[in-house]
Amino acid sequence: MSKRIQPAWSPPVRNKERPVLKLYNSLSRQKEEFIPANGNRVNWYSCGPTVYDASHMGHARSYMSFDILRRVMANYFGYDILYVMNITDIDDKIIKRARQKYLYEKYLKEPRNLNDTIDDAVNVINYYEEAVKNAEDPDKKKMMQKTLDEIAASVKALKVAIESKDNERIKNSRCDLLTSAKSPISDWLDYKYGETVTDNAIFTTLPRYWENEFHKDMKALNVLPPDVLTRVSEYVPKIIAYIQKIISNGFAYESNGSVYFNVSEFDGNERHHYARLVPEAYGDTKSLQEGEGDLTDDAAEKRSPNDFALWKRSKAGEPSWDSPWGAGRPGWHIECSAMASDVCENKLDIHTGGVDLKFPHHDNELAQSEAHFDEPGWVNYFLHTGHLMIAGCKMSKSLKNFITISDALKRHTARQLRFGFLLHGWKETLDYSENTMEMAIQTEKQFNEFFLTVKDALRSGYDEGCGGGWEPEEQRLFAKLSMVKEQVHAALCDNIDTRGAIDALRELVCACHVYLRGARARPSPALAAAARYVTDVLHVFGVVEGPRGGIGFPVGDADGVSLEETVMPYLEALSAFRERVREAARAGQGGEVLALCDALRDRVLPDLGVRLEDKPDRTVVKLVSKEELLKEREEKKRLEAEKQRKKQELLEAQRLKEEQKKISPAEMFRKETDKYSKFDEKGLPTHDHEGKELSKGLLKKLQKLQQAQEKKYNEYLTSINTC
Repeated sequence: MSKRIQPAWSPPVRNKERPVLKLYNSLSRQKEEFIPANGNRVNWYSCGPTVYDASHMGHARSYMSFDILRRVMANYFGYDILYVMNITDIDDKIIKRARQKYLYEKYLKEPRNLNDTIDDAVNVINYYEEAVKNAEDPDKKKMMQKTLDEIAASVKALKVAIESKDNERIKNSRCDLLTSAKSPISDWLDYKYGETVTDNAIFTTLPRYWENEFHKDMKALNVLPPDVLTRVSEYVPKIIAYIQKIISNGFAYESNGSVYFNVSEFDGNERHHYARLVPEAYGDTKSLQEGEGDLTDDAAEKRSPNDFALWKRSKAGEPSWDSPWGAGRPGWHIECSAMASDVCENKLDIHTGGVDLKFPHHDNELAQSEAHFDEPGWVNYFLHTGHLMIAGCKMSKSLKNFITISDALKRHTARQLRFGFLLHGWKETLDYSENTMEMAIQTEKQFNEFFLTVKDALRSGYDEGCGGGWEPEEQRLFAKLSMVKEQVHAALCDNIDTRGAIDALRELVCACHVYLRGARARPSPALAAAARYVTDVLHVFGVVEGPRGGIGFPVGDADGVSLEETVMPYLEALSAFRERVREAARAGQGGEVLALCDALRDRVLPDLGVRLEDKPDRTVVKLVSKEELLKEREEKKRLEAEKQRKKQELLEAQRLKEEQKKISPAEMFRKETDKYSKFDEKGLPTHDHEGKELSKGLLKKLQKLQQAQEKKYNEYLTSINTC
């Protein structure tokens, strides 16, 4: 017998290519396959905030969107991400705001008589009138004019108070003036005394405060902190060295203590290209000047209007650091280049920022960095989030639709805001409106109710153990789960389309509800697997917190202890007790007992965060947040009150209608003496209250009304006679 050998193995034939991750790259303006430069490692730099004021919904739009992208790429696609973000704490806006804050607070503390206060207010008005006159934006101009009018009114009120010699009134009027005129006074003080501010500590206190507030807002939004956080103030020596390298490479020059990037020299080099992101913006001097900052006036020092500052010579009233070119501070654009290059060296896989940063900030970043390394391709993928609109309008303080993150969190939870972003493409314009948030709230509710229903089912016989058999219902649900997984994968590969992924999850949720309606209670691994998958994808998106592997949104978990698992046995025992009481009451005289049971359901348990739902064959227990249940209860009360109000209105309308029938047509107009002064024998008006004869058209109209009333009156008389 010949020796047997193992037969040759044939590999399976792939009959379908699986989608790969593609991202919309601003550098090519199309979706490109994502390929990291170094295996699975991804160097990612995100432009951080300029910290001089409260973080707003525009910040939330960018940083929550980046957080979603980061979570998906790390926790779904499995990339090893080094996420770097900067804090801009040296900037023209910060310098000006810090000076204004310092000077205004100093002004309030200084002793000043009432006449001086009024004189200063008049000077502020004169100064601010010029600012209003020069304002170009019509909405801003309108807001400034309103502020100016308020100051003038406050000055007038103070003068009246002084004449009254009422000290309390004078004190309050002076306080009102200083409050209403805070912004103009601060601007005026900076104009007059800004150059006298020399203490560098003044320029660090403000950004430190707002940076801390920014981190608090990000934590409240469940945005993951960066792996590396850099601050401009801690990088000045490295920024100086970075600039020196650009100069030595021939792409920058010193002028009067400042250093400028030579755009024409860089763009004229065959290896380089300026304005790679927005080439059509080349020569847009207005945008370039806005990028230079409010405190910059260097047109005479530049060789070309297209050149931009790498190092700014500090003027009086500005913070400064020593450099080879004299005392100064970094330009805005160079900050990111130096910090990102220090951490990630000469190659960024991903650079993210808001779409408004494309030009000049990001184009200047690219040019500086490529000039520093003297090689193209510093960034491989540029991802830009879309604009944020507020109910269809651009967010602006002048339009009074400026919404801070803390204010937004007073109206909606972080989870609801995240759902709002997930339901829109990250690179598309997002309209933060009532419709957007209502859609987000309903999506959250749909998933939450699904999780609660599945948890109840798993406690009621649809457990995860084997033994249920391979029934048609299980086959269909497993098939649907497999199909949805492919749909979610395809959506996430397509530029991380979270909206498409959520739509696919909704289909799986509907399939689970159909399964529960059609299948008897039995061990069901398919149901649990579907619920865990939905939870896991939402966990990847950042709307489910805590460790992976569970089902649904955590409710009140703390220190690793699941509140739901802890209290549910007691709640189920309470539910069983209630059920037995209800059965006993039905068997005898149980009206009062039933009322107590309903009170337990409607008042007592909702205060504990428990919802009971009466079904034909049993009672379903659901653990929900107390706030949600209280809102539901208040909404139920409101709807009931609205129902009663409408009922009363209907009854009142019917009563008035019946009373109206009782009025004789001959008398119906005679009481309206405010309208008419003379009537004919039938009671029809002939002259108005001023004695003028009524027009034929009006007479005809009144005659029709009288005829209609005559018909109603006859019906009334008939009903009386019938009775």
